[in-house]
Amino acid sequence: MAATHMAKRPKPARLYLQPAFLSCVLVLLMSGAGMSVMVRGLGGYLDKEPLPLTRSLEMLDEQALRPFRVVSRQYIENEDVLASLGTKDYIQWILEDPQAPDHSRAKRVMLFVTYYPLPDRVPHVPEECYMGAGFQRLATDTLTLTLALPQPAQRFGRTLRARYLVFGGSSRDNWHSSVRVPVVYLFRVNGRYAANRDEARVALNRNIFGKSSYFSKVELVFNQGTGRLSKQETVDTSQRLLARLLPILERDHWPAEGDPSIRE
Repeated sequence: MAATHMAKRPKPARLYLQPAFLSCVLVLLMSGAGMSVMVRGLGGYLDKEPLPLTRSLEMLDEQALRPFRVVSRQYIENEDVLASLGTKDYIQWILEDPQAPDHSRAKRVMLFVTYYPLPDRVPHVPEECYMGAGFQRLATDTLTLTLALPQPAQRFGRTLRARYLVFGGSSRDNWHSSVRVPVVYLFRVNGRYAANRDEARVALNRNIFGKSSYFSKVELVFNQGTGRLSKQETVDTSQRLLARLLPILERDHWPAEGDPSIRE
């Protein structure tokens, strides 16, 4: 039989004892150790120290958000959900815009800000959270937002990029198949803004020579009413709110730009 003339393959357990495999493992280990030594020798830090907020997010100045006003503060009471969030530094506020018509979906918006003083990953982007909850993604785009700043010289400039998403209910679920939830979010990473998770990771990886790293996510969710909200309406409200919010976070809460513990 032909099978009797085929060379016998080594058992899977014996593959780990083959010289070629052991050589590869040794090279990888030596390379990792060598890279670690090299980074330390150049003054780099592989293990970062936590960098706490300058001021708790809970103490955010509501008056500076006007004309937006806080109508509700929400808290994550489920311990498992809070653990999966990965931080206790967050606020989840419902804001009302008195300039929006009463019937408009933009009348109220949920503001969700999270802060990570010792980041080892960039978790919980809405793309994963909403789809994990049974929604489907209906639209994705990168926005360039123009902020009419209350003060003329803010360090992040008059324009910045953000992620725009629209989620809808599953067609199999008639209860909320017509739901449309626009979401706008961005990251603040070691003094820079990032429009998505990939950009945030790049910014974190740049900080080789700093003792500390942090990132914060600012998310606006338009899920507080009925009806549809156009993309332009979402952009207009986001620009107005972020123009008030981001200067407050930079001035009072996030680590100062140029913090000596963050060096690229």
